[in-house]
Amino acid sequence: MTTAYDGQHLIADLHDAAHLADVAHIEACLIAAAAAAGATLLEVRLHSFGPGQGVTGVAMLAESHISIHTWPEYGSACVDLFMCGRSHDLDAALDTIVQRLAAQVTRRTLLTRSIGSGPSGDQVADPAR
Repeated sequence: MTTAYDGQHLIADLHDAAHLADVAHIEACLIAAAAAAGATLLEVRLHSFGPGQGVTGVAMLAESHISIHTWPEYGSACVDLFMCGRSHDLDAALDTIVQRLAAQVTRRTLLTRSIGSGPSGDQVADPAR
């Protein structure tokens, strides 16, 4: 069955990461990830929970979003990349974030998203690509 929309949604859990309380560094990661994906960056919004605390941020894209939530006390971050269509490189975006945070990927899940009456598509769970 044909659906009205097709997009990819990549979620990843990162561990052993650095710079997780550094708001400017997280912002630079999101901007670089959007560029690596070939996406159109509209705006970046960030919130720090205080000195040495985690950061929550989102890069709003014309194609959808990239978000990150960090826990410096655990060296962990959760990353969410969602883009319309299949012409953007979500792997390159994730790789950019992983490299800039010197992190390890412990869980990675790729979903094909759709709307309409058909099934949502493929689900591929891959622990560390």
